[in-house]
Amino acid sequence: MRFPRSSGLLLHPTSLPGRFGIGDLGAEAYRFVDFLVRSGQSLWQMMPLGPTGYGDSPYQCFSAFAGNPLLVSPEKLVSDGYLLSADLGTPSFPDNQVDYGPVIAYKTALLKQSFLHFQRQAGFGQKEAFASFCQKNAPWLEDYALFMALKKAHGGAVWNEWGRDIAQREPEAIRRWSQSLAESMLMEEYFQFLFFQQWAKLKRYANEKGIKIIGDIPIFVAYDSADAWSHPEMFYFDSERRLTHVAGVPPDYFSPTGQLWGNPLYRWDLMAQQGFAWWIERLRMVFTLVDIVRLDHFRGFEAYWEVLAGEKTAVNGRWVKGPEAAFFEAAQKALGELPIIAEDLGVITPPVEALRDRFAFPGMKVLQFAFDSDPDNPYLPHNYLPNCVVYSGTHDNDTTVGWFATRPPEERKAVLEYLARDGHDITRDLMRLAFSSTADLAIVPLQDVLRLSTEARMNHPGQPSGNWTWRYKSDALTDQLAHELREMMRIYGRLPRKKEPEPIAPGEQVSQKATCAG
Repeated sequence: MRFPRSSGLLLHPTSLPGRFGIGDLGAEAYRFVDFLVRSGQSLWQMMPLGPTGYGDSPYQCFSAFAGNPLLVSPEKLVSDGYLLSADLGTPSFPDNQVDYGPVIAYKTALLKQSFLHFQRQAGFGQKEAFASFCQKNAPWLEDYALFMALKKAHGGAVWNEWGRDIAQREPEAIRRWSQSLAESMLMEEYFQFLFFQQWAKLKRYANEKGIKIIGDIPIFVAYDSADAWSHPEMFYFDSERRLTHVAGVPPDYFSPTGQLWGNPLYRWDLMAQQGFAWWIERLRMVFTLVDIVRLDHFRGFEAYWEVLAGEKTAVNGRWVKGPEAAFFEAAQKALGELPIIAEDLGVITPPVEALRDRFAFPGMKVLQFAFDSDPDNPYLPHNYLPNCVVYSGTHDNDTTVGWFATRPPEERKAVLEYLARDGHDITRDLMRLAFSSTADLAIVPLQDVLRLSTEARMNHPGQPSGNWTWRYKSDALTDQLAHELREMMRIYGRLPRKKEPEPIAPGEQVSQKATCAG
């Protein structure tokens, strides 16, 4: 589908400022929306919103459907009556990064206190809303709540290390554990209720201000997830439900040995027989949370890189055909038009391009990839077709300042020649290149807006820890920055279009005049 010419900023909610150690859905999120409006933006892009697992990565979540309780705002819990202000204590966390260990301990204790308060106060008018939420989301919520309760009961162990009966989901084990962990399950459902309640209010606020949310769906789920545990038939597991093959990508720009993600691979043949029902429900859920979806690793729907479990790198793998057009046809039939951005980076072949173009999904263009070859490089703006999204960089890239500082001399020369600039303000140069391009959508990470260097990088692909920690400071979003951005949007035709008044039918006009005359 085609999107109107517009622009936005890339920022994950964990990177918002605040005194609770991690960005959340509270006041600073609303202030960020206001900054987007002041700066002439139309879009807020973020990463997956699920509960993070290994390495705190939003691309390795405990559920493809659940929200991340760490994003729940403590201050909103107080203002909405779920906590007392005294419950917040006097937290002391770094204001420029997330230290996940202490943050998880602090936020989990707060959420538990809120749950106890909720029970003691008989739900203070929210019990019906809570019951309705649980009923509406039962198809995924019950399995997720039991999975999380079991995980905590087993000291955080991966599900295949639990007792064999519950790891294999034997009916008697499910019944017994569900009964013994009923209170813990209820608490997990309550945490989800809080997340979805706070998120719905924030999204409504953004939409009313003219800001659309771009979300993100990782193509694969984590092995240590409620999805893999509750639907083992969908994945390539052996009889003991151990991985036989895992996902990754071959050697590329980011890594000479490829990226060994380790995610389980789908049994697409079985999913096709079921009409891709699980995937359609996954899409349906995410479209209740966001307005547009970036479909991560789009090329995996045409063909994916399969690596034998136990390999140390992703070098020894093979391409295997994915579900191709049949999947998107089924999704369109069930959900209607799909506002999807195809993450088509990496090894892209003509069949991948054909699949993307068949459904008119805009692909991605990253300016940091544009200057290391020749004038035919597809990431150079003069080669763009309008139906695409241009980025100065993504969450997997260094910031523009850090990237430019580490370019070899010949690439730096190519950048400056193309820009016709001296490079003293390289972030503004690249931002202008993105915004002035013919791409329908232009997205810039907030780190580039703030002219930050490598210390603000969000993720180093292939690095197992130390990622996803960056936060900006509360005084960073100045009026001067907003004005500067808005001027670029005005110059390059990306300001939000004012809504035209709804046309009045002739009969309605007559009726109005008659009423006035009366």
